[in-house]
Amino acid sequence: MNDANAPVDGELYAARQKIYPREIGGRFQKLRVYAVFALLGLYYVLPWIRWGERQAVLFDLPARKFHIFALTLWPQDFYFLTWLLIIAALSLFFFTALAGRLFCGYACPQTVWTETFVWIERWVEGSRSQQMKLARAPWSAEKVLRKGTKYFLWAAFALWTGFTFVGYFTPITELAAKIVTFSTGPWETFWVLFYGGATYFNAGFMREQVCKYMCPYARFQSAMFDRDTLIITYDEKRGEPRGARKKGTDPKAKGLGDCVDCTMCVQVCPTGIDIRKGLQYECIACAACIDACDEVMDKVGYPRGLIRYDTQHGLEGRPKRVMRPRTMVYATLLMVLILGFAYTLTHRNVVGVDVIRDRNALYRELPGGMIENVYNVKILNKDRDEHEFVITAAGLPGIQVDYGDDEVEVGPGNVQSVAVRLRVPRAELQGGADITFTIRTEDDAHPLQATGKARFLAPTN
Repeated sequence: MNDANAPVDGELYAARQKIYPREIGGRFQKLRVYAVFALLGLYYVLPWIRWGERQAVLFDLPARKFHIFALTLWPQDFYFLTWLLIIAALSLFFFTALAGRLFCGYACPQTVWTETFVWIERWVEGSRSQQMKLARAPWSAEKVLRKGTKYFLWAAFALWTGFTFVGYFTPITELAAKIVTFSTGPWETFWVLFYGGATYFNAGFMREQVCKYMCPYARFQSAMFDRDTLIITYDEKRGEPRGARKKGTDPKAKGLGDCVDCTMCVQVCPTGIDIRKGLQYECIACAACIDACDEVMDKVGYPRGLIRYDTQHGLEGRPKRVMRPRTMVYATLLMVLILGFAYTLTHRNVVGVDVIRDRNALYRELPGGMIENVYNVKILNKDRDEHEFVITAAGLPGIQVDYGDDEVEVGPGNVQSVAVRLRVPRAELQGGADITFTIRTEDDAHPLQATGKARFLAPTN
């Protein structure tokens, strides 16, 4: 009943049989539990942390501000997101080449939420055997109560997940007040229900089907594997031929390997595969089969490691090369990208300038032999404090800058547009020329500045 991969003659697709993974302890399962608590704790707690008068982590789309603790990012900083995505992709390549699908087994959202839903199911319906017995039993008051309780807890947890997700984009305390008074907007309502529904069905019902049929990573992971990649594998030379035996029996005397054919490795697998058939794309590297097999080996008095992390070369008795040129290149590139990202983020310019020419007139000839161009200079203050800016221009002899006031005040997180007139003596011009605008703060011990390029147009004769 636990073999979801059993072939069906004459059918292209075998109907899914629900998998009831057996609960198991062990060092790898403890790591998975720690990972689940750490990741879910981070996800659910972060929106409630305050930073001054605002939410510490808030992606304020209407205001186009992205607050991450003391850092505020703007649409102009979008390249940081691209940088992060490149780091994430390279990290996936590195860890896959190093030790297979570590991300899938310990950090993938599908794995993390599915594990939580499985815990809820065990708490309500009992152990694996009790769940299977309940599923086969006819409908009764007890079955309705247990199933109803499970589905209710799943739905509550999924809706809380959707609520938390929207809380990263709408201040979560404000969102909670809206939900209590049934006054949420259409988009807030849609995303709470959509994300909550996706969590409910993916983690509650689809589970391993997402990994098998929807996740593209399972299809291209083999391109990142080589014979030195650490994978979860069954030692066929040591384990075969498998067979049951009494405790204390010498397997060699009976012509058997160390595998007692208890199928515990299959029973604990969340995707229902038999690791003894070799590495399969459905394997998410959760290492539950390792913990289960080690536990059985301890009971029968055999050495651990019949199922273990190993490389193809290691199984063949050849030297293992976990750190090799491929992984070293990935690690070096990853380190360079992370250090570059951290340096650029901490040293980014918090002021910006955008210069746009006035398109109503190419230029104006003024009395006294002066040529005038008009520009719209937009000053962006991405800092948390108000600043006063002075605007200057360079690139032509005798250039004069006129923008009315001596200084331009720009509040924190604001954009200020300033009409700037540049005048240059006609005698200094022969056609157009490139100029550089500079905005500079005059109210700081460490002045901030930014530059923008533009074109000054003038008669050619």
